[in-house]
Amino acid sequence: MNTGKKVVYCVIAAIVILLATACSREKPQAVEHVYKIHAATQTIVPVNPGQNSDKVVLLTFDDGPNEGLNEKILATLDKHKAKAIFFMNGPQIESGKNLVKLVHNRGHMIGNHSWDHIDLSAESKEQVEKQLGDVQKAVKDITGTAPVFFRPPFLAFNDVTVEAAKASGLTVVTSSIDSQDWAMTADSNDPKALAQRIVDQMHPGANILMHELPWTAEALDGLLSKLTELEYEFVDPHTIGPL
Repeated sequence: MNTGKKVVYCVIAAIVILLATACSREKPQAVEHVYKIHAATQTIVPVNPGQNSDKVVLLTFDDGPNEGLNEKILATLDKHKAKAIFFMNGPQIESGKNLVKLVHNRGHMIGNHSWDHIDLSAESKEQVEKQLGDVQKAVKDITGTAPVFFRPPFLAFNDVTVEAAKASGLTVVTSSIDSQDWAMTADSNDPKALAQRIVDQMHPGANILMHELPWTAEALDGLLSKLTELEYEFVDPHTIGPL
């Protein structure tokens, strides 16, 4: 074989290897669902008790993504090797497509929080379906993956909401701990008090409701440090199966 042919074959082989590597990276890795959401308590429990720890905590953030806050929260989560669900609304998704991609690419899960953040328990079936469907499409268009969990705004829902969620491939998720960060204001915020309020309510399988707010972003590092000290594990939401 002459030198020219050898070079051509080497180049072709290199291209094949690169393409194979790229394809393997694009294929999503299957994740085993070793946890589930307890319907009555909304806590995170092992599918097979005894095989996985029950002293876990699910971190969730509503009403994003919000520029500046989202990046700060992500940096803190990375520091503590924690994953979370970010329940997003339509307008924030539209205006923050790069943040949606960032959350997804950093290994976190994006949840559906309705398009307009309205009380869906007061809406018709058609309106509920549209509120959920529009978010499903928007997130899938950006990330290639549609949400699998839905948190109703104000935690308000009824049978119509649940059925519409199921029809969209969504499991309804509320919370077992409300941080009440939504009740704080710029004048009254106290990050340490916020973190302590959550710690005081902690229990195995805690499902913590938080928001993308300045004081929550500020409190997060101290909160996660304390939870680690208390020997809680941060559950990866991808390991949580549907109800």
